[in-house]
Amino acid sequence: MFDLTWLAGHAKTAFTHSPKTITLTTKAGVKQSFADFVRQVTPPCRLNPLLFNGHLQTMWTAVKEAGPPIYYKRRVFQSTHELYPGQFAVDFVVPVPEAFEPDEELPERTLYYSESEFEKVRKEDDTPMLVCLHGLSGGSHEVYLRHVVAPITAAGWECCVVNARGCALSKITTPQMFNARATWDVRQTVKWLRETFPNRPLYGIGFSLGANIITNYCAEEGEKCEFKAVIACSNPWNLELSNKGLQRSWLGSEVYSRTMGDNLKRLYGLHKDQMLKNPALKDEDIMACKYIHDFDRVVQCPTWGYPTEGAYYRDATSVDALTAIRIPFLGISAEDDPISAVEAIPYAEFKANPYAVLVTTNWGGHLSWFQLGGKRWFATAVADFLTNMHDNIDLNATAATNGIKTDAERKYPVWDPTNRRLTVPL
Repeated sequence: MFDLTWLAGHAKTAFTHSPKTITLTTKAGVKQSFADFVRQVTPPCRLNPLLFNGHLQTMWTAVKEAGPPIYYKRRVFQSTHELYPGQFAVDFVVPVPEAFEPDEELPERTLYYSESEFEKVRKEDDTPMLVCLHGLSGGSHEVYLRHVVAPITAAGWECCVVNARGCALSKITTPQMFNARATWDVRQTVKWLRETFPNRPLYGIGFSLGANIITNYCAEEGEKCEFKAVIACSNPWNLELSNKGLQRSWLGSEVYSRTMGDNLKRLYGLHKDQMLKNPALKDEDIMACKYIHDFDRVVQCPTWGYPTEGAYYRDATSVDALTAIRIPFLGISAEDDPISAVEAIPYAEFKANPYAVLVTTNWGGHLSWFQLGGKRWFATAVADFLTNMHDNIDLNATAATNGIKTDAERKYPVWDPTNRRLTVPL
C-alpha cells in the first residue's frame, strides 16, 4: 500500500546502535542504556510536507532567512601546533548588547573582544558549555548553527564556535586554510576552555564537515576526551563515497558540488595573496575549478601533500574513527541527504561501538529538516539531547561504570582506527 504519511509531514525515524550500549546513570541513581535514553529524548520527526524530499529540503536553505539573532565576541588565537602555525578565530556567544556598532570586517552581530574584556573571561562557574564546528566554508553566522545555539543559550548554557581557518571573515597568516581532518585548532580550543573554565562541563557538536572533524577529534582523544557528549549532524562520514555520490547525478554535480566549489573559490579569493605564497598553488588552476573535488585537487592536495583528492578523502574520513570514541556520541543523518550520501553512513561501525547511537530519518535533506513555520527538527532534537543529558545524567558515574579494554590491555594485532597515512603530530 502506498505510504501517504509524508502528507502529514511524518518522517520515519530509525535508531542504529550496539546490541548493548553503555549504561547511563541518572542523577537519581537509576540505570539506563544509552540507546534507550536517545529513543526517549528524540522528538518525533514532523516536517513540512511541501518540502517532501531531500532535494527540496536542502534547496530551501537557499531561501534567505534571518534566523535567531545571536551576538558574538571574537578572539583570535595563535596556533601552538608545530606544523600548523598561524591563527584561528573563536566566536563566543554573548548577551544582546545595549548598544551595538557593527564591524564591517566581521560577520553580522560579531565584534572583537577588547584586551580588557578578554582578561575577565576566566570564570569558576559550572555552567555547561557547547563547542560548535560549522560546515564547509561556513562560520558562526550560519543560520542552521544559530537554530541550535538559540535554544541552548536560552536554557542557560554558554556557547562558542571554532571557525575554520579563513572562514567567517577570519584572516589567515599562512598559506593554508582548513581541511577535513584538521583537528588541531579544536584540540587547542578545548584545552584552553578546560584551563579557563575548569568547572564547566564541555559538550560538542559538528555540522557537516565540522561533524567529520569533531568525530575525528573525539576518536583521537579516546578516553581522554574532555567532552561529556558530542553530536555529529549531517556528517558526510566517508568522504570518498560522498564525493562519488555527488558526481553520479546532474543535481549532485551541477548544483551541489558546483555550489560548494564556488563557495570555496570565493573563500580563496578573500585570502588569495596569502594562499599564493605557497609556490605549489597556481591562481589560474584554482579559478578554473568548477566542482568541490576540483578545488580539493588543486588546493588541498598540494597544500597538504596528498597525491590525489581520493587520498585526501580517504585520509580525512571519519568512518573508522567512530569505533575509537569513548564518550556518549550521537549521530543524526537523513537518508535522503543529497550531499552526505546514504551509502557513506557507517551503520556497522555504530553497531560496533557501545558509546555511539545513530538516529536516521528517511527524509530531511542536508542540515535541513524544515518544519511548517520554518523551524528545523534537528535543532529541537539536538537541544533535547543535550539538555536532558546535562540535567538528568550523572556523567561522572557513567564514565566510571563503562569500561572498554584499552589498547594497552589488548594483545596484538590491535585495530588502530586513527592511524593516518598523512603523519602529523597531534
